[in-house]
Amino acid sequence: MPGTGWTEITALLAAFALAVLTTPAGISGAVLLLPFQVSILGTPSPAVTPTNLLYNVVATPGALYRYWRQGQTGGRLTLLLITGTLPGVIAGSVIRVRLLPGPQIFALVIAAVLLPLGLWLTLTRPAHPDQAPSRIRGMPRPALILLATMVGCIGGIYGIGGGSILAPILTGTGRPPSQVAPAALASTFVTPAAGVATFLILSIHRHGPVAPDWPTGIALGIGGLAGAYTGARIQHHLPDLLIRRVMGVLVIAIGARYLWPGLS
Repeated sequence: MPGTGWTEITALLAAFALAVLTTPAGISGAVLLLPFQVSILGTPSPAVTPTNLLYNVVATPGALYRYWRQGQTGGRLTLLLITGTLPGVIAGSVIRVRLLPGPQIFALVIAAVLLPLGLWLTLTRPAHPDQAPSRIRGMPRPALILLATMVGCIGGIYGIGGGSILAPILTGTGRPPSQVAPAALASTFVTPAAGVATFLILSIHRHGPVAPDWPTGIALGIGGLAGAYTGARIQHHLPDLLIRRVMGVLVIAIGARYLWPGLS
């Protein structure tokens, strides 16, 4: 683990690099930053989860502001997603602290999130941003809120906002990407903020590292903010299918690396 000061510099540079790599593939750098924190920075468990959530709180507002300036707010979909993800992330945070505090069992959680995501990146093709489905199948509101709650719970346990999970599902049900993207991003900001607050409350009544590592989380967020902007700028210079395949293989490899220790 890097020393004091170098930890924040390492976190900032790593978050920048990962966001540059993951943004063109359409996923958040937070997904890969958590295993980086565990293996390289040595952020203790369960504090690694709220520290990772802090990344989204710092890194997301820039993109949200851009969508707001463009008149894209997600409309009612944003409210529905937040209605589900808020209670979900609170439940997930409690589960993380009370039931999954140890690093070994959490390795299984990392594998359970990364392996399906890697398969999705490897086996699917990217959708064109302006390509709307010809037929909107939609999803009933109760089912949508239930889905958002489940994703929020996963976010509270793992340490992600959930937009990387919600966006492809909602786009696949027929909602236009122009509506899904800002709604999922808004959920990715509000959900981690609630998660960080929940971990802070839980840390009052629990011994051990439960609260986020603020300097590391803020450094991760600043690096991710700059990296996501850079990744979005260079995206049109990169072959979409190739970057998704390469990122998918990388995510699968990292997930498999955590699967074996978790099972043992």
